[in-house]
Amino acid sequence: MSKVEAESKKIKKPWPTKAAMEQVYDMNLWGSNESDFYSGEGSHHPKIVVPYIAVVTSFLTSFKSPLVVCDLGCGDFNVGKKLVKHAKKYIAIDIVADLIAHNKSTFKEERLEFHCLDIAKDDLPSGDCALVRQVLQHLSNAEVQCAVDKFAHFKYIILTEHLPEGDFTPNKDIISGQGTRLKKQSGLNVLLPPFNFEVKEEKQLLSTRLNDHKGVIVTTLYTTF
Repeated sequence: MSKVEAESKKIKKPWPTKAAMEQVYDMNLWGSNESDFYSGEGSHHPKIVVPYIAVVTSFLTSFKSPLVVCDLGCGDFNVGKKLVKHAKKYIAIDIVADLIAHNKSTFKEERLEFHCLDIAKDDLPSGDCALVRQVLQHLSNAEVQCAVDKFAHFKYIILTEHLPEGDFTPNKDIISGQGTRLKKQSGLNVLLPPFNFEVKEEKQLLSTRLNDHKGVIVTTLYTTF
């Protein structure tokens, strides 16, 4: 058993992620706007959001029969709200209960559902395509492993990660919270050890370089079967 697998089995001890993410919204740690819930520039800056919505829309609308989409880490739903109309059903998930309650009262469509779940610990709804946008980057390797283990149930995974520019050492471990691996000059690659996620096909959909050497946001489509 690998170290990550061993750590991932320690679910009896609560991980700090839920409390950390609740604090993010309670204290507006990712910035604030007119809303009580704000998921930061990654969910609002046009340079990041507009091209992402474009490439995901292009993918979702390429099917004759619309897909069931699971948005794993939907945040304040500023992005997801633009994609709902392209799905047969859109299931939006986040770990923060108050955020989900807010989203339920704010966004109402027949094909839209919201659920408060921890993607590392809880069973996930079934679907065709999982959207995981700048979520895993905040999680420890043990939690990433638990989440990635569930990705094989989806045929398609569209994964977005904030990575350092240039060469970096992938998959350095962190404590779950609002921060990422960037301070360690690291970022996630779920295909590499210790995760070794097996896919049938990999295709980069988008790469958005940020200003002031703040890294690059990369969106990749994985096909699992």
